[in-house]
This record gives sequence, C-alpha cells and structure tokens, in this order.
Amino acid sequence: MQTERETPADIPVPKRKRFRMENWWGVLWVLPSLLAVMVFVYGFIIWTARVSVSAWKGLTPDYTYVGAENFVNLASDRRFHIDITNTAIFTVVFVLGCLLIGLGLALLLDKGIRMEGFYRSLFLFPMAISFIVTGVVWRWLMNPAQGDRLSGLNLLFDNLGLDFLINRWYATPTWGIAAVAIGAVWQMSGYTMALYLAGLRAVPEALREAARVDGASEFQVYRSVIMPLLWPVTLSAVIILGHSSLKVFDLIIAMVGKQVALDVPAIYMWTTTFDGFFFGRGAAIGMVLLVSVAVLVIPYLWYSLRQDSDG
Repeated sequence: MQTERETPADIPVPKRKRFRMENWWGVLWVLPSLLAVMVFVYGFIIWTARVSVSAWKGLTPDYTYVGAENFVNLASDRRFHIDITNTAIFTVVFVLGCLLIGLGLALLLDKGIRMEGFYRSLFLFPMAISFIVTGVVWRWLMNPAQGDRLSGLNLLFDNLGLDFLINRWYATPTWGIAAVAIGAVWQMSGYTMALYLAGLRAVPEALREAARVDGASEFQVYRSVIMPLLWPVTLSAVIILGHSSLKVFDLIIAMVGKQVALDVPAIYMWTTTFDGFFFGRGAAIGMVLLVSVAVLVIPYLWYSLRQDSDG
C-alpha cells in the first residue's frame, strides 16, 4: 500500500535544533549584561582582593605584595573594633525592629480591615525614599540645629517632659548607633510587612479551620500553625535586612556625618581610601565586608536551591 510522499513543508524541524537556536538568541540578548557584570562586579572584586594584599599608599599605585599585613593591622585597630560593635548594635535593632513591626502590621492587615489597599501603600511608601532623604529627615527630628532645640521630636518630648531621653540616647556613643537604626526601621518595616502579608495569605484557610475545630484558640492557631509556616519568610527577611545592615553607609552619613563614635566599616573604608589614600587598607576593609555578606548570603542561597530541588 503506497503512502503519500512528505513534502519539505511537512517535515517537522527537529526540536533539538530549534531549542539550540532559541538558546543562542537568549545568550546574545543577555551577553551585554553578563559582560558588564563580569567586568564591573567580579573583575573589580578580583582587583580589590589584589590591592588588599599590597602596600599601596598614596596616589601612585604600589602593588608590592605584603600578604595579610593589612588584615592583621585591622585586627588590632581600635577604630575597626568600634565599627564592628556599632554594626552589631545597628543590625540587632534594625532587624528585630523591622521583624516585629512588619509582622504586627501584617497581622492587622490580614484581618481584612477596611481600606486595606490604602494602608498597605502607606506602609510601603517609605521604601520609595532613598536612605539619604531618610537620614536628612531623621537628623532634623532627632538632632535639631543649635538654637532650635524645640524642633522635631524634641518639641514633642519637651512637652511631655521627656526631652532628656532623645538627647541623651542620641549623644551616647554606645547607643547613638541604635538611634540611627530607628530611621532604617521606619523605612524598611513596610517591606517586611509585605513579605509577612504574602506569607499569611499563602497559609490555607483549611489549616486554620482544622485547628479551630480541634479546640485551638486563636492565639494557639497563630503560635502552632501559622508562625511555623512563616519561618521561610522570616529567614528571607533576616537575610535581606542583615546584609543591608552590614553595608549601611548613606543613612549614617546623612544623619550624623563622619563620627568615629558612630562609625561603621563602610564609612571607615571610605575615609581610609579616599581621605587618607591608604588604598591597601581600604581594600582590606572592603574584602572583610564582602566575606561578611557572603557568609550570610551563600548559606541562604544554598538552602533555597536545595529546597527548590527537593520540592
């Protein structure tokens, strides 16, 4: 029995060749971005690592290898010790403040209050403002100019008889950095709220109803059912906020300027490199920051990829 001969138009194109062609087009589209990242991110990381083990001081490049000398000097540098302490205090206040406020706001919005969209936008609005603007506003609120002591928050605190609180807290070297973190909490707590609200909306209502049928109170539902399911959201928020706090620079510069008592590694790196022209030591501080962020982010990425592969 004869069959009709297939014409060239009827012969299907092999999927393997078509996939390869689409793959090449995709590579061509992202190639400029890949090259930019390779040069301006990874290329400069390698160059910074090379400078961090050099004796470069002054404007004339000096790549003389000195090993770990710059890092050893940092380990015994009292200012760097202050930076680490300030970063730890800032991180604790910033992360805990954002988590608590963000979770509280998300729980309120999850109840289905009226004008939820308005409040959600209102809480998220500070994210649209840069840290520079936030720093300038909070500097006026917490540290008004001389001769205008009763402006900003001081006016409110003075009327309540509590003016000494904000003045003393802001001026204290140990806790001044915690006062600076309040501005960051105000800006990022709305973002944390959005993360938690998305997590709450993803919890099946059937699980809540099943717990209520078993006799669980509303508090027990949240404690034993909902909060454990929000653990991945909490972990993501901690990683995002934590790595931001390690790199904080613009907020502190805008609020208090360059003060050793309220210094952090990013500001120390700037002043060491561009004010003192100690490029080797400045690069060493940059590498310490890079490793700190990597220690925080890489395990999280590995955990996320493993969860995706298991799912």
